[in-house]
Amino acid sequence: MNKLNKLFFAALLSLSSLLFAGDVTKVENFKLKDYNGKELQLSDFKTSKAIVIIFVATQCPISNDYNSRMAEVYNDYKDKGIAFIGINSNKQESVEEIKQHSKDNNLQFPILKDEKNVIADKFAASVTPEVYVLNGSFEVLYHGRIDDSRKQSDIKTKDLRKALDEILGGQSVSNKKTKAFRCTIKRVS
Repeated sequence: MNKLNKLFFAALLSLSSLLFAGDVTKVENFKLKDYNGKELQLSDFKTSKAIVIIFVATQCPISNDYNSRMAEVYNDYKDKGIAFIGINSNKQESVEEIKQHSKDNNLQFPILKDEKNVIADKFAASVTPEVYVLNGSFEVLYHGRIDDSRKQSDIKTKDLRKALDEILGGQSVSNKKTKAFRCTIKRVS
């Protein structure tokens, strides 16, 4: 097998592992820097009742449709022991752009920059906004969308809120997986 064929085969294998990866049920601790350069790690939040990870974007119109809803759900649950972390894994979105976007949209939870998609790959995250809710052992309790409509006036189910309310009520999450709306995460090649 020549060098070009080997490279092609390796790339194909890597892509197929992303496309056909099974659902992530547990994640490992990780460290990333926020847009101010402060390093945070997942274990900083392990004493929370739940940890909400939201893969976000500054340029995705769908993610931007959810900015006010992300801010609202954060404000409604932050004092109930729920931690929120945003992660931006898009290669073309700079730290300064993320900082300004966060300020402009009143996103007060930390937003971390995943420069080389390492964390997005570990989660098997593929779109923005895409949500993972974890417990203190970093097991995935919920994965999917914030709610069922890009358009606020058409929302019928508030999936993330329902999952958080069930967790706070000491119940299992009844709908553990939903399909997130999509702008694909623009990965480093």
